[in-house]
Amino acid sequence: MKRLLSRFLIAALTAMSVSPAGAHARLDRAAPAAGSVVHGSPPQLKLWFTERLEPAFSKVRVLDRNGKQVDKGNPEVDRADAKLLRVSLPKLAPGTYRVTWRVLSVDTHVSEGIFTFDVAP
Repeated sequence: MKRLLSRFLIAALTAMSVSPAGAHARLDRAAPAAGSVVHGSPPQLKLWFTERLEPAFSKVRVLDRNGKQVDKGNPEVDRADAKLLRVSLPKLAPGTYRVTWRVLSVDTHVSEGIFTFDVAP
């Protein structure tokens, strides 16, 4: 009986010390969508991720074809939906825009990515 109890305790402690494999926050979808063409300038860029984000360490930038940052510099994680990162945009001229993002999910994994979208007249 003592041996069985000992094995049970070892198994329980081992199970508690093994952390589950954390998933990285992957980009689920965006508005404007990656690779899309939008007609008219969108008021903001929204990125939805598969995991909740740490607001202080999650950033997004929108760059024009020359690499100049064109967003309003106010990226924020939505208070009601911690999987949503957004940034305000000024009126964008027709052209191609590059989005770069780097986020830290609440499980401490960093993810980053780049995509483009086009604004049509």
